[in-house]
Amino acid sequence: MATERRAEVTWNGDLVNGGGTIDRVGSGAFGPLDVTWASRAEDPNGRTSPEELIAAAHAACYSMSLSSGLAKAGTPPEQLRTSATVTFVPGTGITSSALTVEGVVPGIDEDAFRAAADGAKDKCPVSQALKGNVELSVQARLVASVGG
Repeated sequence: MATERRAEVTWNGDLVNGGGTIDRVGSGAFGPLDVTWASRAEDPNGRTSPEELIAAAHAACYSMSLSSGLAKAGTPPEQLRTSATVTFVPGTGITSSALTVEGVVPGIDEDAFRAAADGAKDKCPVSQALKGNVELSVQARLVASVGG
């Protein structure tokens, strides 16, 4: 079954001097969030950017994909800690999304974890949306315990 997600934004003024607000998202999970050109291309100064939201979406989606793959292989994770760094170049656009993941996964070795982590990158729907337009990378490390 297909799902749709919604967000509403108000923008005032031109690109460089104007500003906007991500007024709300359909789930009600967050909003309002301020966004400006400066928060996108310079110092965030307490505001967000489309790239920051893409990074959050990519990290969450990737974690879900890796968790699913590990569970299907019989080694469900205890914990995955994922970060995504999306690079934006003014005048060019988004050039890369670099994922870093640390996992606590009983019954798996470092090589198998890295292989699963690399495979999950291609299965994540956000990765699929970015693929071919943006350089995608993943660094993975297995850790001994949740506190480790």
